[in-house]
Amino acid sequence: MDSTASASLASLWDEVSGTQPDPDLWVVIATLVAALIVVVPHGLWRLSRNAITIAHEGGHGLVALLTGRTLTGIRLHSDTSGLTVSRGKPHGIGMILTAAAGYTAPPLLGLGGAALLATGRITLLLWLATGLLVAMLVMIRNAYGALTVFLTGGTFVVVSWLAGPQVQAAFAYTVVWFLLVGGVRPAFELQAKRSRGGAGDSDADQLSRLTHVPAGLWLFLFHAVSLCSLIGGGRWLLEL
Repeated sequence: MDSTASASLASLWDEVSGTQPDPDLWVVIATLVAALIVVVPHGLWRLSRNAITIAHEGGHGLVALLTGRTLTGIRLHSDTSGLTVSRGKPHGIGMILTAAAGYTAPPLLGLGGAALLATGRITLLLWLATGLLVAMLVMIRNAYGALTVFLTGGTFVVVSWLAGPQVQAAFAYTVVWFLLVGGVRPAFELQAKRSRGGAGDSDADQLSRLTHVPAGLWLFLFHAVSLCSLIGGGRWLLEL
């Protein structure tokens, strides 16, 4: 009995951690086009931005935990805004890293996903994403947020368990392209809001108060991380 269970677990791990064939180049390009279609037009971006908000707030939450803060809850709103609340010292490196993690999380997750896809680990990427979404669901504190994360996680589960290798590959590449491309736009939106005198309590402004570094420099960091991730991740995905 134990040997059978051990063999099953070993087989499952081999399947998850193993490599899968790379999709054809036309599939990679088609998934890039699909990501651009849901990011560039304003109407579609209003819907797809919810997924970027999940990554944004998830980044706050994960770094809060990693730096020893107590994560008390995450809320996602229908206007694509979000709020992550953690307890701990209101200053110091933990608070700074937590505040900086929001705008940098989507592109960095995309970069990490591109690294996995470049090594053919499509199944591992899908399972890791599913695990992160399940962990995040536990910390959601409002109905809209719970529904959004549940549906997103459910999509990953269905694709991971029921779809064939080609569909899994296309889905994984679309998700990673979306994180890379979609991770660029929020920093520009924040910059535009601040230029109009809005978003006075943005992550950049909070970081400015925590570090006495101008908010504009934090915005530059957000731009640099997202654009460098897009360039680096894109090269990996296209195998340039």
